[in-house]
Amino acid sequence: MNKKLLNTGVQSFINENINTDIMSVLLKKSPFEGIEPKELAQQIASRKKCQFKLPLWFNTPGVYYPKKTNIEQCSSEITAAYKAEIVSGKSLLDLSGGFGVDSTFFSKNIKEVWHTEIDRELSEIAAYNFDKLGVKNIKSYHADGITFLESNEQEFDWIYIDPSRRDTSQNKVFRLSDCHPDVPAHLPLILSKTNNILLKTSPLLDISSGLSALQHVMEIHIVAVNNEVKELLWVLQNGYSGAITIKTINFQKNDRHIFNFELGLEKSAALHLSAPLAFLYEPNAAIMKSGAFKLIGNQFSLKKLHEHTHLYTSDHLINFPGRRFNILKAFRYNRKEITSLKLDKANVSVRNFPVIVAEIRKKFKIKDGGNTYLFFITDLDNNLKVLLCNKC
Repeated sequence: MNKKLLNTGVQSFINENINTDIMSVLLKKSPFEGIEPKELAQQIASRKKCQFKLPLWFNTPGVYYPKKTNIEQCSSEITAAYKAEIVSGKSLLDLSGGFGVDSTFFSKNIKEVWHTEIDRELSEIAAYNFDKLGVKNIKSYHADGITFLESNEQEFDWIYIDPSRRDTSQNKVFRLSDCHPDVPAHLPLILSKTNNILLKTSPLLDISSGLSALQHVMEIHIVAVNNEVKELLWVLQNGYSGAITIKTINFQKNDRHIFNFELGLEKSAALHLSAPLAFLYEPNAAIMKSGAFKLIGNQFSLKKLHEHTHLYTSDHLINFPGRRFNILKAFRYNRKEITSLKLDKANVSVRNFPVIVAEIRKKFKIKDGGNTYLFFITDLDNNLKVLLCNKC
């Protein structure tokens, strides 16, 4: 941590060059003694990355920024605030604290937060920024989280774990056993220090794979922002063996769409099919990740187009946690029908369909964009169909 970067003149330079091309900063001689061009470039690039993801840090004067990859890997303020709603009590250990975003938000709900980080510089940066942000109830430790647990007698109301999902060659990994720390391997140790674990995993982790690797899972939270799944959160409670609740949430600009259900009910849920009616519904990404394909239809009294076509239809427009469309026309998939539409551009999607989007665009010379939506589907009679739609 080069504290010369915190000097007033340097901070002004960083702020004034927030939109400057980073390569031009790297190639020029540094205007400040004791500061390398790459250090200036790092501060500018990382600060810019925080503008929308971490506005609290971006808008706080004198914040010290780590490498851009650390910013890319940390939680956004939206997801960190959501995690803080899950936990409660007097004490929480952030086992792999990183830049400290989650710890900062936990500190709003927890009396005492312990932040451990194995990277010395990142630990120092986080500790410095906690003070800059006015957060006084976080204790920072430069330590490997598992080693810290093994050598400490302290017990916690919660332990939060966001394992590193990169191997020694910095390649991305997804399986829990490939992450650091290996949570399944260290679960007995962790549960000897707490009764409650909040675990963050990659959104790409298969839910059934996670359930096979973990024990005592009570809840799984699927968190999406603007219809993109950002995090899978696992709540483990020591000794728990009951039904598992799946909680899906999709944060929109001024709203949050929530759909919760009990794992296991999907298998026994009734399947109701229909030909396309007046309106089409596409569940948000969090619901799609959850696999509640029959339950979501039943909850909103909608019919599915096909068992494996995860789109829904109704005669009357309803509120729905996802996108809604007017079905203007439904027809068999063939060249004559599609070319008769005379579309030069449209938003193309495929659902349970044997042809990929790129091939459809090439075959029918349809560019991306516009207000028209084409859904290429398989219907309840296993016929290939096209739905011409616009957004409600």
